[in-house]
Amino acid sequence: MFKWLGNKRLIILMAGVIVFVALMGFTFGGRGPMTPPEGFLKDTVTWMQGWLSKPARSIAGFFEDIRRISVLYEENRQLKTTLTRYAKDTARLNDLEAQNKRLKDMLGFTERQQQANKYRYRIAEVYASSPDPFNSTIVINLGEKDGIKPNMAVMSVEGLIGRIDSVSPFYSNVQLITDLDSSNAKAIAVTIKGKENDSFGILEGYDRKKEMLIMNKIPKTDHLVPGDVVVTSGMMGQLFPRGIEIGQVVSRDEGDFGITHTALIKPFASFNHLREVFVVEVPEL
Repeated sequence: MFKWLGNKRLIILMAGVIVFVALMGFTFGGRGPMTPPEGFLKDTVTWMQGWLSKPARSIAGFFEDIRRISVLYEENRQLKTTLTRYAKDTARLNDLEAQNKRLKDMLGFTERQQQANKYRYRIAEVYASSPDPFNSTIVINLGEKDGIKPNMAVMSVEGLIGRIDSVSPFYSNVQLITDLDSSNAKAIAVTIKGKENDSFGILEGYDRKKEMLIMNKIPKTDHLVPGDVVVTSGMMGQLFPRGIEIGQVVSRDEGDFGITHTALIKPFASFNHLREVFVVEVPEL
């Protein structure tokens, strides 16, 4: 029984080979005209070849699409990496250019100030700032070891921004002039640039809504007018030395009881995003 099955399989295999060879001969042979059975067989074989080749082409196309998707994915990944690196480099370059401009402005500022007075300007970096809009304080990276003392004036290249409130060995807290309403704020004696002998007032408040400093105790006979530049008068000694620009007069009105006048002053300095500042050191007499 098993022997017969083995012979049967062999016969079928041989018959398959013979049919395959015959079919190949019918398909590719260079004989003369074919008989009707041969033509029918050839058409059948050709149809079968086409029918079988479609799935093969589809499968081949499927794997080719997968390969292309993989290549596109890798190219996309590389482009994203390059774009991210470019964005970081551009941001770093822009930051360096901005820092370079600030340093040039600060250098020019110190040179101009040294021609105008004998103050020493200590450059400090802003280490931290308070997120509370009602707590106008920043921290700078100069402290007691650098000779920094309480009540020293602090300014930017635009103008006065505040004073040293407290110091530690390596850092100092700066109270900004936008915090003049607090209990420990120091009033600032001021005058008008070019009218130092004829004008006087005290900065002792800040209007947060208008973002203006409030100048009080202006004599009725004072020649202060909108557009004038307000500077420190130096009448309080080492606290806010003379000649530091603060801002510009915007308006002037009568004060309480009409005895003195008040004025609103637009600060020159921007208090947002402070990066570098100066601590003003007045030489001892």
